[in-house]
Amino acid sequence: MPRRHLPMRPAWLCRVCAAQWPCPAARLDLPVEFHGHSVALAFYLAAAMRDAMDDMYRLGGRPDRATMHARFLGWLSPTRPHRTERH
Repeated sequence: MPRRHLPMRPAWLCRVCAAQWPCPAARLDLPVEFHGHSVALAFYLAAAMRDAMDDMYRLGGRPDRATMHARFLGWLSPTRPHRTERH
C-alpha cells in the first residue's frame, strides 16, 4: 500500500517526497479523499494554511499571504453551482 503524502510540521514538507506540502501527489490524492465534499476540502486546506503560517511565525519567518494562498488553496478547482431555470 502506498504511503500517504502528509505534511511534516513545522516545516510543512511532505513526509514522503519532501516537496512543499500540499505536494503534487497530495493535490491528486486529496480531492479523491474528499470526493463529494469540496467545501470540507477547502476548510481542511484553509486550516492547514493557517497552521503553516502560525508555524512560520513561530520559527521567525514572515509568510507571504498570497504565496500561501496559492500553495494551499489556489490549486483547487472552482465548483460551479447547478442552476435551475424558472419560467
